[in-house]
Amino acid sequence: MILITDGGSTKCDWILLDAKGEVVLKTRTEGLNPAVVPEESLIERIQSNSDLPSLFNKEITLDFYGAGCGTKTPAAILLTILSELFVNAKVTVNEDTVAAVYAATTEPGIVCILGTGSNSSYFDGKEVFSNVASLGYTLMDEASGNYFGKRLLRDYFYKKMPSVLATEFEKRFNLDPDEIKLNLYKRPNPNMYLASFAEFIFNPGEERPNAAGDINGYFYKLISEGILKFIEYRILCYKEAQHVPIHFIGSIAYFSEDIIRDCMKPYHLELGNIIRRPIDGLIAYYKANRLKPE
Repeated sequence: MILITDGGSTKCDWILLDAKGEVVLKTRTEGLNPAVVPEESLIERIQSNSDLPSLFNKEITLDFYGAGCGTKTPAAILLTILSELFVNAKVTVNEDTVAAVYAATTEPGIVCILGTGSNSSYFDGKEVFSNVASLGYTLMDEASGNYFGKRLLRDYFYKKMPSVLATEFEKRFNLDPDEIKLNLYKRPNPNMYLASFAEFIFNPGEERPNAAGDINGYFYKLISEGILKFIEYRILCYKEAQHVPIHFIGSIAYFSEDIIRDCMKPYHLELGNIIRRPIDGLIAYYKANRLKPE
């Protein structure tokens, strides 16, 4: 059996497939980004899941794809933790961009992730390449949840947010400066904390439907500025960008499709697939390429 894991900073989906590719188990833990989550918390999040301990002694293949696994040290930390918990498993750890490629396409293309964080890679049809190392939410992550959360907070406190929205923003979140600084500088997972504010754009609630689709107003400008930065830094860095489709993974991309399309037009880029939840595509990839039915 194969246990495949699609892990972000916020949540992590675990799918156990049998030899025929049928889903035997489907479960979820909190995010397991080894670049921002302490080792003890990574272990606790896995152990506290009610389903996974039953697999700790099973002879399985465990393929983990996750945010924060694109650099050597965090990936090695997670590999050690998984190997020590799943003692009889054959474990591999890869960056989440690899899973995104498998979910999005089998042909050459650029595959982008817009989640709690953001990333991109080029797939030549066989191998996955990244031109830019990911340095996380403080320096990079354009057009991600934490990027937009940061922008909302800045606009609110600099009084750049429209007054009607600012009033609603105050009702929705605790905006006490001390509380914000405590979460950003003292508590764990500040990237996830910032990303939680992005729900104001992409999950507006009953009182303000279609906020992300307000293409003539504040949200359109906010989203398009982030997408344009992402294009500049994370898509145009690949010389192949003008010749292959650009695919996107994640809810932010899913809800911003029209804005992404508008932002890509001046660069003559081809928009490919937009996939909200990559896990289903990842299952399909494994059924077609990694499993041999008996």
